[in-house]
Amino acid sequence: MAQPNKPDRFEAARLQKLEKIVELGHDPFGQKFDGHRAIADVLPLCPEQSGVDGEAVRVAGRIMFRRKAGKLRFYVVKDSTASIQLLFSRGDLSEEQWELMGQLDLGDLIGVDGLLRSTDSGEKSVFVQKLTILCKSLVQPPEKWHGIEDVETRLRQRYSDLIYSEGVLDKLLLRSVIVDSVRATLRDQRFIEVETPVLHAIAGGAAARPFTTHHNALDIDLYLRIALELHLKRLMVGGVERVYEIGRVFRNEGIDATHNPEFTMLEAYQAYGDYESMMDLTEAIVVNAAWEVLGRSPGSDGNGDRVALPWGEDEIDLTPPWPRKTYADLFREFVGCDMHDEAAVREQARTVAGQGGLPRDLIAAMESGDVHHDVIVSELFEELVEPQLTGPLFCIDYPASLCPLTKRKQSDSTVAERFELFIQGMEIANAYTELNDPRLQEELFLTQLEGLAEEDSMAKMDHDFIRALKVGMPPAGGLGIGIDRLVMLLTDSRTIRDVIFFPLLRPEGSKSPKKKSDDKS
Repeated sequence: MAQPNKPDRFEAARLQKLEKIVELGHDPFGQKFDGHRAIADVLPLCPEQSGVDGEAVRVAGRIMFRRKAGKLRFYVVKDSTASIQLLFSRGDLSEEQWELMGQLDLGDLIGVDGLLRSTDSGEKSVFVQKLTILCKSLVQPPEKWHGIEDVETRLRQRYSDLIYSEGVLDKLLLRSVIVDSVRATLRDQRFIEVETPVLHAIAGGAAARPFTTHHNALDIDLYLRIALELHLKRLMVGGVERVYEIGRVFRNEGIDATHNPEFTMLEAYQAYGDYESMMDLTEAIVVNAAWEVLGRSPGSDGNGDRVALPWGEDEIDLTPPWPRKTYADLFREFVGCDMHDEAAVREQARTVAGQGGLPRDLIAAMESGDVHHDVIVSELFEELVEPQLTGPLFCIDYPASLCPLTKRKQSDSTVAERFELFIQGMEIANAYTELNDPRLQEELFLTQLEGLAEEDSMAKMDHDFIRALKVGMPPAGGLGIGIDRLVMLLTDSRTIRDVIFFPLLRPEGSKSPKKKSDDKS
């Protein structure tokens, strides 16, 4: 049996205080503390004039600061809404209460009853009449004022990061505001929220490698879902004409600034719409969420309907309508050649690979003829075009070969009615005019499966989905938005780890795996 770690000198000192709290007849880990109010609600009630007693209040929070001045003790406690100063006066407390206060440390959770009053310096305070211990902290906080500076420690000990690193909790709480706004926008447009299975017998709806598990009772392998799409489309077949889900999606792939193996996705489908309907919906979702983050409504700041958020030293202007440019035009603008000119595309690919922008094995496959031309086009687009799209910009009309679930343009069957929304070089949304022809869908599935390894998620045909399409799915627009990236965008965050409470990390103490020589990441 593992032995507990020996406490360091800081923990040992706190343990001595814990024992003293017990001797004084108190539970060092607290009990129910009813009737306390959020500090943000209490602050406005405090009289502005010093020396004037306000109403009696009860608050609870974590001790973030303390100092002494003669027979006075000043503490600052913080809850999830705000912080407030507590003033302990030797003359206002019993001997037992004063001794109990002496066992407090930074990081302890306490509750107090007292009177609101402003100090002579104008600091809104609670003049404490009764102290209640709610939890004795046994860990020394990080260095005062600096928070947790080591990034890995911050992420592994997110609980401490939320307490002591300035702005971290506020940013992560904004995530809930943004998700609530997304739901409100969809609800206002009569979309129905549903929940679909996380465990799939066939991992489909995207070309990504799944996480695999095994169900013992049925003795079958199952996959954590890589997309929400195919079940939501089944619901459209069943008559749910406007449907969406905000759910966790899992892909057994790499980790970087914009990717985590477990992430949150919004997928929405609108019967009798198309990808242009989805552009309108996407604008509404993002702009409404931006207004919520700003804490105001259109026109309230004197700038009309202009909505802009900070992005480092710059700003992101999200004021609609957003421009729309075709994939082909953007390719020509930033790659420097026509995407249909095979010789020029190959030459550009060789140049970019020589600069380390494309993997060598891709170029080898290109030279041997083992890779489709549009795959090379896609790789060049990702490398050279996407980083330039500060946006917001709808990139529309993708090569059809890259979009097996998308309806083709009636005027050109080589072009798919698909868009991606780019803002600050990040893909925020991906949407289609959905393919609802079961014969073409089956043909495209088979074409996509050719040559794929068995472990690839798309290496199995979802026959039931084809059967559902044969029943009849209405023409529709479909939309996917990465919630984590949307939160990154709206909170001025450069890495997905800053907007996920608990991002995936390698086991503590382990070394990073060696990268392959042709790994672009």
